[in-house]
Amino acid sequence: MRAKLAAFCVSILASAGVCAAQTPAGTPNPNGQVDYSKVYCSGFVSDPKVPDDIRVISGEQSNYKIIFSRGDYVYVNRGAQQGVKLGDVYSIVRPDRDPANEWFYGQAKETKKMGVLYRDLGQIRIVSLQPETSVAEILFSCDYMQRGDVARPFVERPAPPYKDASKFDIFAPANGKPVGRVLSAYDWHQALGAGNTAYVNIGASKGVKIGDYVRLFRYQTSKDDISAKAGEPDMQYKVLGFGSAPKRYAGKDLPREVLGEGIVLNVTKDAATILVTYGREETYAGDLAELE
Repeated sequence: MRAKLAAFCVSILASAGVCAAQTPAGTPNPNGQVDYSKVYCSGFVSDPKVPDDIRVISGEQSNYKIIFSRGDYVYVNRGAQQGVKLGDVYSIVRPDRDPANEWFYGQAKETKKMGVLYRDLGQIRIVSLQPETSVAEILFSCDYMQRGDVARPFVERPAPPYKDASKFDIFAPANGKPVGRVLSAYDWHQALGAGNTAYVNIGASKGVKIGDYVRLFRYQTSKDDISAKAGEPDMQYKVLGFGSAPKRYAGKDLPREVLGEGIVLNVTKDAATILVTYGREETYAGDLAELE
């Protein structure tokens, strides 16, 4: 019993270490193209939901392993009789949702309208076939895999080129192009800077394409800002005990605050995955994204 418990603990620590080493992180290189891990590990939003008929059902050492990572062998619920072939590669994804409360008014409702958010977990390759099941090796890990994760035939994603951030205009006026809202982010980060990934509710239906850039910005305090809950809803023109403007200004009456920009990595009908490439200020859930 003690030996099994020790092996169980070692498995968790080893797998977690591998996952951490491959999780997307860091500031993007301003030259060249977006790197592989950013392209394939940033997640995406889909409407309708991704078909989930092909699943990871188990793996080697399943008597104590609860998660699987790069180099492990997992079992898939499809085999030779369902047309699976040796060498087939699948992407592994998992539906995901923010376990925290709303960060701005209406966030949950707007996120649901956008579609189902999926976490990218990595890729597997079929190495052995049975009639109804198959064995696959995990080739690449973004995060740990577990029983029930969804497998879809691998599809290559383009790696768009970066542009020169030195020409970024912090006072850029509104350009009249589609504007969406930052509704969520990879790993549920709520303060985003260069290297972080966000999900916005403008997509292909508004003309957004992979490789496009969006400008991140905000207007000063408005009714859906989280600061309004804290008891200071009108800080854009007054602060109790610290002065006020001669008249009331709504958030959109004042110049907007340009926060940074990001490149589009993935697009579906009403959503886009954005990699923040430059940030002069932190971007938060609820901030806005304008197609450049």
